[in-house]
Amino acid sequence: MNLGKFRLLIAGIAAFFKQNSSMKKIGIKIVFFYVLFIFVAAGCVGTKVNKNKTIVTNIPSKIENFDSINSTNIPHLFELSPQGNRWVDSVYNAMTLEEKLGQLFMVAAYSNKDSAHIKAIDKLILDHKIGGLIFFQGGPQRQAKLTNRYQSKSKIPLFIGNDAEWGLGMRLDSTYSYPWNMTLGAIQNMQLLEKVGVQMGQQSKRMGLQFNFAPVLDINSNPDNPIIGFRSFGEDKFKVTERAIAIMKGVQSQGVFSTGKHFPGHGDTETDSHKRLPTINSSKEKLSDVEFYPYKKMFHEGLSSVMVAHLNVPSLESRPNFPSSISYNIVTNILQKKLGFKGLIFTDALNMRSVSDFNLPSEINFEAFMAGNDVLLFPENVPAAIDKFKLAYSLNLFTDERLAFSVKKILKFKYKAGLNSYKPIVTESLYKDLNSVENNALEYELYENAITVLKNTGTVLPIKNLDKQKIAYVKIGEDNNDAFVSTLKKYAEVTVISDTNLDSLQVKLQAFTTVIIGYHKSDVAFKNDDLKSDEVFKINFLVKNNNVILNIFAKPYALLPITNFDDVEGLVVSYQNSTIAQIVSAELIFGSIAAKGKLPVSINNSFKINDGLSTEKLNRLGFTIPENVGMNSAILSKIDAIVNKAISAKMTPGIQVLVARKGKVIYQKSFGHHTYDETIKVQDSDIYDVASLTKILATLPNVMLQYDQQNINLETALGTMSPIFKNSNKANINFKDLLSHYAGLAAGIPFYKAAMDKSKLPSDIYFRKVAEQEFSKKLGDSLFIRNNFSDTIMKMIVESKIAVKKEYKYSDLTFMILKDYLEKTTGKTLDVLIQENFYRSLGMNNSSFNPLTKFDKNRIPPTETDTYFRRQLLQGYVNDLSAALEGGVSGHAGVFSNAMDVAKIMELYLQKGNYGNQQYFSEKTFEDFNTCYFCAVGNRRGVGFDKPQLGSEGPTCGCASMTSFGHTGYTGTMAWADPETQIVYVFLSNRTFPVAAENRLSKANIREDIQKIIYEAITD
Repeated sequence: MNLGKFRLLIAGIAAFFKQNSSMKKIGIKIVFFYVLFIFVAAGCVGTKVNKNKTIVTNIPSKIENFDSINSTNIPHLFELSPQGNRWVDSVYNAMTLEEKLGQLFMVAAYSNKDSAHIKAIDKLILDHKIGGLIFFQGGPQRQAKLTNRYQSKSKIPLFIGNDAEWGLGMRLDSTYSYPWNMTLGAIQNMQLLEKVGVQMGQQSKRMGLQFNFAPVLDINSNPDNPIIGFRSFGEDKFKVTERAIAIMKGVQSQGVFSTGKHFPGHGDTETDSHKRLPTINSSKEKLSDVEFYPYKKMFHEGLSSVMVAHLNVPSLESRPNFPSSISYNIVTNILQKKLGFKGLIFTDALNMRSVSDFNLPSEINFEAFMAGNDVLLFPENVPAAIDKFKLAYSLNLFTDERLAFSVKKILKFKYKAGLNSYKPIVTESLYKDLNSVENNALEYELYENAITVLKNTGTVLPIKNLDKQKIAYVKIGEDNNDAFVSTLKKYAEVTVISDTNLDSLQVKLQAFTTVIIGYHKSDVAFKNDDLKSDEVFKINFLVKNNNVILNIFAKPYALLPITNFDDVEGLVVSYQNSTIAQIVSAELIFGSIAAKGKLPVSINNSFKINDGLSTEKLNRLGFTIPENVGMNSAILSKIDAIVNKAISAKMTPGIQVLVARKGKVIYQKSFGHHTYDETIKVQDSDIYDVASLTKILATLPNVMLQYDQQNINLETALGTMSPIFKNSNKANINFKDLLSHYAGLAAGIPFYKAAMDKSKLPSDIYFRKVAEQEFSKKLGDSLFIRNNFSDTIMKMIVESKIAVKKEYKYSDLTFMILKDYLEKTTGKTLDVLIQENFYRSLGMNNSSFNPLTKFDKNRIPPTETDTYFRRQLLQGYVNDLSAALEGGVSGHAGVFSNAMDVAKIMELYLQKGNYGNQQYFSEKTFEDFNTCYFCAVGNRRGVGFDKPQLGSEGPTCGCASMTSFGHTGYTGTMAWADPETQIVYVFLSNRTFPVAAENRLSKANIREDIQKIIYEAITD
């Protein structure tokens, strides 16, 4: 007869005598001798009758057996103050037997179930005095309210716990999920993991939790493990321990207890203990050396509690298929006596099939208690279990001392958790507190340190020489890839290619120098993310025929079906498919971050644990949360209100705003629509006519190259630079004066008047409706200008008057002159020069003169309905008429771009000529151009750059440093950079739509007010 059946027999006999009180006295004696007979007959190991004639099973009951636990040298980390001990004793001494027994039970609760469930929990608290609740699915507000409800009904405050291995999001909606343990296992910086623990602890405490049932200490040595896997930090005991200690320290620093699990070790199995009892076939020596290692170390570091798994461990428990959670040898002899653990011991959930199939619920609970567990987690049928305990107590199957050992320990931890002075959860601002920006800020750091490069043949990573690359992207897997693709496209032109037929797909890929394959699998826990056979075939096919970078957005074990990695040039493991993982992976591929992660598990014979290559960091713009660069998200969010105010007041139909600091884009948003009919929403990829930003985005960088090559200097005369000015009134204007708008040039010249006939229409002398050989420059729909009209423009500039008095006067003519100089010096047009010298290598693939030759019209917000010359809607044609008369390519206007591209060249300036580790011009050249040579006489301009205001007038908020620089544009644009604060700010709009009337955007100081918010958001 097994022990369970024997106890059932006892329960039946006892129930009979309970109902027949007259037979109780004799009945107890009969039962005693019958029990003794059965025990001996059944051969129960260790059965004996002590001198007090108390029945003792093979589970010791004397408190002396538990005192021997203190024989090890583990510090007394759980001792209380005298005041604390007095509270524990006073509470315990006032408790009834039912109240003491109730403390052992931690019941499953849900905040997404109906009133019947809530009332059932109420009843367990009121009638059976349960000691705690482990919450599962639901939401934070609902759980908080229920926690307050349940606590109010409990005489002794309840323990509240959650499985929050990767944050509250593991169980609760509307809460945060951190990367999985296996992802964290790739990180080498333990301070980051401690920060994870701190944030987890803060959020758990905010939810009124005392226990986070984490971290997982299992050494995942079996890749086929169906239930641990990604929940483990890896397969190396040292690395698992190091990371678990970091998480634990963080959690417990916030006053929340950590629970190490699943003792004695759930890593080396292929069975899910939720479904059936797994077997661990490891030897006693291997278990002691490997699986116990994290526990040994963490006990000395102050681990508060341990969860015991339901496992069949033959080397530790001789009874076949006997769950470790009810094994006295494992729970008491090994965990408590041998390893010296003094904290709380929880069973794993007692409803799991691996243990619930072993015996009746009431029997299992009692078995678990007698094995040495303190808290019975997720018990089934608590009333029956308590009846079982009461019966066993009446039969002296356990003593008061055994009960006090666990219950007083529970009370001790309740005191340490502050439950002696319990306060309800404040539900106000709960969602905001649980979802603070610090969560995302840390997640960026975690992925920046976790993502692992396993192959980098020919240093394909990071991708360099963008001007020589043609990049394609191919998706494998069914999950979302939006963030990855959109971020890749922020670095370079990346073409998404798809085709179900591999041969057809390969034909499409032949023109590309690099193919990025993204393997995207669901980030939902426990979903199968292994590569399927057809996916493996596709990858093998593509890597044989292309230069491939393979990026795996799944756990490393997903790589197991690939047996040969020889043909893979670049291999990146990103571990998960979250939005931030996708963004950071794209950053790594293009070098704005370096690879730091190390593989936490081995992949067949291909890759070993701790494999991981470092890659070069290029100073390209990256992406993060404001807090990671010393900015405040809440303050930056005020930008939205200012932008929306401008759009609602019809100052402009749409706006793009970008803010970067310390090389990271921290705010990038698009608002409104292309036009006021609200048909097309503005997207980050849309391109605007940036107007006068052209001066510093296209003309000035090319002029700086000429200066850097010493073809010109600050004193070079215009007559020397451009022979057409040699005999003019402008011959002696020097370069410095010219670019500082200090040369006395006219602000502008109405060139269009020379191209009109007497009816004030475009003259047939200069225009055609259809392109011809001599009329190929297009400035509108069905409108082409004579190719040599630029010569007419330059002639008019040469012949124009200059001011007698030398004073500051802004002039577009300066940059029209410089465009002519560059083209005649290099033999190339400005649009070609800027692409060859800057845009292609910078990855400014969204920037161009005459964008309709390259981009879809629907990506270009219109700027104006021209009613005075071209007589049409200007969409994709430069708004500035002088630039239009030059065929859309001029030195002062003509560039179309988006905020991201503008930010790249502003970052190049901020880094004094360097971007992507490529030096475009010297630091000295930049400093020479960013100097205000005439500030002393009231001219704020640098050499080509605009500078902050002198006095009350100027383009900035008045809060930018004097070393800052940038420019504004007529269409409602602004680009500004500040070396002192390392800030780049870009504002693009089409405020001239539908007509360029009063500049209400400027008068309302919209751009300046946004800039002011940016500076207010700086925290360091």
